Amino acid sequence: MQFTDLGLGPDVLAGIAKLGFETPTPVQAEVIPFLLKSEQDLVALAQTGTGKTAAFGLPLLEMLDVDRVVPQALVLCPTRELCKQITHDIAAFAAGMSRVKVQAVYGGAEISSQLLALDRGVHIVVATPGRMVDLLERECADFSQINHVVLDEADVMLNMGFEEDLNTILSSVPEKARVFLFSATMPREVARIAKNYMQHAHEITVGSRNAGSEGVSHEYCAVHAKDRYRALRRIVDAQPDMYGIIFCRTRLETQQVADNLRRDGYSAEPLHGDLSQQARDGVMKKFRGKQIPLLVATDVAARGLDVNDLTHVINYNLPDDLSTYTHRSGRTGRAGKSGISIAIIHQREYPILTRIESELGKKFTQRLVPTGSEIAESRLMSLACNVRDFKSGPGLIDQHIDQMVELLADVPKDELIKRFASLDLAKLLLYYRDSYDLNENVGTGAAHAQRNKNRQ
Repeated sequence: MQFTDLGLGPDVLAGIAKLGFETPTPVQAEVIPFLLKSEQDLVALAQTGTGKTAAFGLPLLEMLDVDRVVPQALVLCPTRELCKQITHDIAAFAAGMSRVKVQAVYGGAEISSQLLALDRGVHIVVATPGRMVDLLERECADFSQINHVVLDEADVMLNMGFEEDLNTILSSVPEKARVFLFSATMPREVARIAKNYMQHAHEITVGSRNAGSEGVSHEYCAVHAKDRYRALRRIVDAQPDMYGIIFCRTRLETQQVADNLRRDGYSAEPLHGDLSQQARDGVMKKFRGKQIPLLVATDVAARGLDVNDLTHVINYNLPDDLSTYTHRSGRTGRAGKSGISIAIIHQREYPILTRIESELGKKFTQRLVPTGSEIAESRLMSLACNVRDFKSGPGLIDQHIDQMVELLADVPKDELIKRFASLDLAKLLLYYRDSYDLNENVGTGAAHAQRNKNRQ
């Protein structure tokens, strides 16, 4: 199936052709034709990273009356980062529709410029709930012509305490407006919103209800609470090519973990609400560009991050609810790729793990925190592979290579390799020389028992 088979018009198809879009994702293939052909409301359950923005954004563009420069569609989302990302994406989809205007309205920015843009006229408004309520209370914009309302990441908005704001907004838009609700999970609060404000809604589920992405492997490491940071270091050290997010519960913990990682020589940055918007934008730009491989983040701050190549998500602490865990783990294993979600837990957190397993419908695999010896072996093999596969081109080193060969001629090959490896990994090898086993026997403990047996 191609995008040309979904009922989209030439202007919208021209825009997505410029982006190189050809084959729709499963959620796009189901949602787009339904929204274009039906008059019903929609509940769409799908994970992050499945192409939801295009699934609702393309039909919104197709259903616009471009000649009427008034807000006709409203997209609500939980954070300003996601608000900006959705606005950017829809504007990109509309590349073949030069007259379409899309405006983001969110807190943490001057409201005057947003009001000015609305006053000049827009077709689609993308908003955070708090700022949207502010606009409604000010009565400074006309939303009486809204035909379509999208609730993106509805479970996250409700988990963040926006239920009252959503009630206010949904009560203020015209009754004729169709509502499209997108969510990764379907907790009671989301079901209540659907019941109160949607009529005979059609449900489309990609995957299983409340289930995580199929491309994600769910694992846990059990350690004593005092060893949590040491375990994190070992997990990172054992995966030299890791590109991932480390999720923490609080802003303070996020900053502390990031500070500790940087102190210990890792390229990592924090992302949390205490940072200025400029600082957060800078961090996210570096992370998207892979200038930093590790991002330490709170759940809220990471909501707007759209990265398809993450190899790992590390839960420094497990969240209390399935919805938050699902959104965390859904940051990896996106766009058809595989990923790993690791939870670092201690004995008292095991009940939380088992509850998430039950609600998710998937078992977590116990992963043992690697020993110092195993980390050293992993890093040495990684170094050897990198050296083997590296293609050196012409450069400054060429004019000195004969001198280097002559200088090292008397050093045996094995000794030469050993010395170069030791130079590259000296600090890491020294750190793990006298390291101890961090694993705590929790849950079944079968893997832990087997590990101890193998060491005897």
